[in-house]
Amino acid sequence: MLLTTSVGSLPKPDYLAKARAQARKGELDHKALRRLEEQATREWVQFQDEIGIDIVVDGEQYRGDMVAFFAEQLPGFKQSSLVRSYGNRYYRKPIIADKVRRPRPVTVGWWTFAQSLTSRPVKGMLTGPYTIMDWSFNEYYPSRRATALALAGVIHEEAKDLERAGAQYIQIDEPAISTRLDEIDLAIEALGVVTKGLRAKTITHICYGNFEALAPKLMKLPVDQIDLEFANRKFELFGAFKRLRFTKEVGLGVVDVHSHRLESVEEVADNLRKALAVFKPEQIYPDPDCGLKTRTPQEAKDKLRVIVQATRIVRDELNGARKPSRRPAAVAAARKR
Repeated sequence: MLLTTSVGSLPKPDYLAKARAQARKGELDHKALRRLEEQATREWVQFQDEIGIDIVVDGEQYRGDMVAFFAEQLPGFKQSSLVRSYGNRYYRKPIIADKVRRPRPVTVGWWTFAQSLTSRPVKGMLTGPYTIMDWSFNEYYPSRRATALALAGVIHEEAKDLERAGAQYIQIDEPAISTRLDEIDLAIEALGVVTKGLRAKTITHICYGNFEALAPKLMKLPVDQIDLEFANRKFELFGAFKRLRFTKEVGLGVVDVHSHRLESVEEVADNLRKALAVFKPEQIYPDPDCGLKTRTPQEAKDKLRVIVQATRIVRDELNGARKPSRRPAAVAAARKR
C-alpha cells in the first residue's frame, strides 16, 4: 500500500542539456549523445533506488517533447516550424502527412536499459493516442476519430512489446483529455485500443484541467490507475472524488511541480492522511503532480525525498494500527515472566 513513484520526466543535468543543444547544431554525434543520455538515466535510477522509491521511472533523459519524441520515431510524421507550448518553451509540432507506422519499438530499448539498473519495477512510459492526435497537425486521416484510432493501434503495439520485455507497469500519458471534454468518449475509445489485452498494470496521467466536469467519466477510462495533480489545487479534488466513490487506483500528486517551494514532510504526510478519508490505502500511489522536468535537478530530488519520507511515516502509522492485539493468555504469560 502507498507505493511511491514519479510521473515520468525528470530534469536533465546541465551536461546533458548542453550536449543535446550541441547535437541539434551538428556539433556532437549520436553515439556521444547516447552515452550521456545513458549516464543521466543511470544517475536518476540510482537516486531513486537510494531514497527508496517503490516504482522507478527512467526520467526520459532521451526525450524532448512528449509528442514530438514519438513523432520523430514513427514514419508518417513530419515536423513543422517551432510552435510555442507554454511560457518560453517551444517545440516542433508534428504533422501527420501519411499513414503512421511503427517499424520497430520506440521505448523498449530504453526501458530495458533502465530496468537493468535496478531490482525495483520500472514503468513503461508512453504518450497516449488522443494527445498525440490533438497536439499534431493532421494532413492525412479523414477525421479526428480516424486519426486517434490509427495512433492507438500503433501505441498498443508498443505497449505489448513493453509487456513482453517485462514491464509490470505501463503508463499512457493523456494530458490533452482534460482540455477537450467534448471528446472524452473518443479519448476513452482510443485508450481502450491501447490497453486491450494487457496484463501489466495500466495507468493514465492527466494534468491541469476541469476535473470536476471530467470526474463522472474517469471511471470509464480503461486503465487500472488514474494519475492526477492534487497538490496544485490545494487538494480540493478530494471532495469530488469522495462524492464519486472512486474505485480505481489513484496516482496522488502530493507535491506541486510548478512551484519552487519545497513542501515539508509533515505537510505531505498530513495530506496523505486526508487522502485516506477518501481512498483506501491500497488505491493510493503518492507521486508529484506531474513530470518534474520543469524543476532543477536539486529541486526534483528534494521533492522526491519528501514524498518518500512522508509516505513512510503514514505507512508506518497504518501498519501500527493494523497490528493484531496480543491474546489475553499470551499477555498473562508475558507478565509472569
